[in-house]
Amino acid sequence: MQGRPADDASELLPRLVAPVGHGSIHALYNASVSDASSRRLDRVLTQLRLYEHPLLNFQAHTKGEGVEVTIKFRDDSIPVHTYAFELHPRDLDDSQFEWSFQRQLYDALHDYFVEMFIRTPQDRSDRQRRGL
Repeated sequence: MQGRPADDASELLPRLVAPVGHGSIHALYNASVSDASSRRLDRVLTQLRLYEHPLLNFQAHTKGEGVEVTIKFRDDSIPVHTYAFELHPRDLDDSQFEWSFQRQLYDALHDYFVEMFIRTPQDRSDRQRRGL
């Protein structure tokens, strides 16, 4: 729902609830879950706009009721994986979200950079191959 005006969502509600019977309850539930997911995504995107990094790009999209944040290396010519982490609804709805988001983002950045190592001292097969 990113990029759509809030009015569009309110216009969809009467069409979603129009069927009679159990389907209308299901549609109403889906509309409220969708609205909650959209609010959660907006909250994450607002936070991500506060961060700028010379090597990395940040993105986010809804994943179920939560949000998945992706971290991608800016230089596509270097074969580095994209890192992703999930934010759960309980974390997204927390009043201290901004602080916990920063902690989760920094933890993810640490993990991402550590995962970029091509070789570490713990790589036994490489050490054995080189006779060390």
